Amino acid sequence: MRFRGSYLCSGQPAWSGAWRPADGRQLYISFSMHDPIIHDAFTELFAWCRTHNFAGHDPFDALNSRLFQATPLKHSRGARLAWTQLVKRSPVNLRNIGLVPASRNSKGIALFALAALANYRSSKTNDAEIEARQLLNDLLSMRLEGGSGAAWGYNFDWQSRVFFAPRGTPMIVPTAFAARAFIEAAQAFDDQTYLETARSACDFILQDLQRSEETHAEVCFSYSPATVNRIYNASLLAAETLAGVAALTGEQELCRWAVRATRYVVNNQHENGSWVYGAATNQAWVDNFHTAYLLTSLARVIKHCQAAQTTEFNEALHRGYRFWRSRFFLADGWPKYYHDELYPADAHAAATAIITFLELRGLDRDSIALAQKIARWSVHNLRDKRGFFYYQRRRFNTVRTPFMRWTEAWMLYALARLSEEERETS
Repeated sequence: MRFRGSYLCSGQPAWSGAWRPADGRQLYISFSMHDPIIHDAFTELFAWCRTHNFAGHDPFDALNSRLFQATPLKHSRGARLAWTQLVKRSPVNLRNIGLVPASRNSKGIALFALAALANYRSSKTNDAEIEARQLLNDLLSMRLEGGSGAAWGYNFDWQSRVFFAPRGTPMIVPTAFAARAFIEAAQAFDDQTYLETARSACDFILQDLQRSEETHAEVCFSYSPATVNRIYNASLLAAETLAGVAALTGEQELCRWAVRATRYVVNNQHENGSWVYGAATNQAWVDNFHTAYLLTSLARVIKHCQAAQTTEFNEALHRGYRFWRSRFFLADGWPKYYHDELYPADAHAAATAIITFLELRGLDRDSIALAQKIARWSVHNLRDKRGFFYYQRRRFNTVRTPFMRWTEAWMLYALARLSEEERETS
């Protein structure tokens, strides 16, 4: 089903502001602060994740199947991709049948650490500090050895459409989120050791990652040291890491690299403000959460690097935000996965949207209320009474599998940041 022209709005003017979509209508959104439904969802989700020791399954962990690994099919690219997609897309969870163990994921632990840091900044309690530091220690223990700098990878073999990465391959995406956690920890606790870890991740980016030197003014960082590819959100996450560290260390060389990588992404933005996933012909889709990644990272580079505070970059951010806000959400807060399709409604897309609206609150006075609206929709439509969140709401069914990294970690991070923002603005 193709779906176009959806806008977030509300008619209850308790706390409101105006947004004018392309057709000129004036829509209003509203929510009160300190929503107990959101607070309870955060508290119960955190308790559920603790009970499971922050370990679980993942949409892409099918190749951890002991059953699949016992067959010759493990050597076939086509079989790996087919098995991964079958397990990922199945309305029934096949992981128990396939003997896929629950385990910890480094990106998931980074997100849990970010959630715990937001909780600490809000509460300033000893217990919150202890929990945040423990998750940071756990994340540090998952660092991969043998590279030029700190790096993290996934806890499963990953067969994507364009490359295969064995378990433990260093990757920029989990590394960037780990670096974000250590940067925030360095600031929250005034602890230099956390900053040193984040700075080490810059060595991984600059010395180990493959990169495409597009022009003297542009560069695209690859997903891993083993592959050469042009995936926009991955390269911009590398830029965000370099810029975030530079803001604390004053290293302008890191900003120069960050600006070059950002310019490459900005120059590949479509006229309507959208970005496709990557430069290859089989990566030409536009989705909600990768767009959210791009907007957040672009905003952070602009914030941290003076050389990025240009009309060129700011206009790209505004165009991207307008496209994303107007095309990916229904009026009740329903988060669409793709800009032109109604289904699926994905908890990962919802959570990243909450965070992105908060990150870009300087662009839109309604952003906090929009984040609240999506959070409330998610609580009412994707939350289990046991406290965790479901994976996806599809046309004919809801996939109720709890995915620790994809769903629970992201949603905990989103709800923690929303609670933090509400306290700051009250």
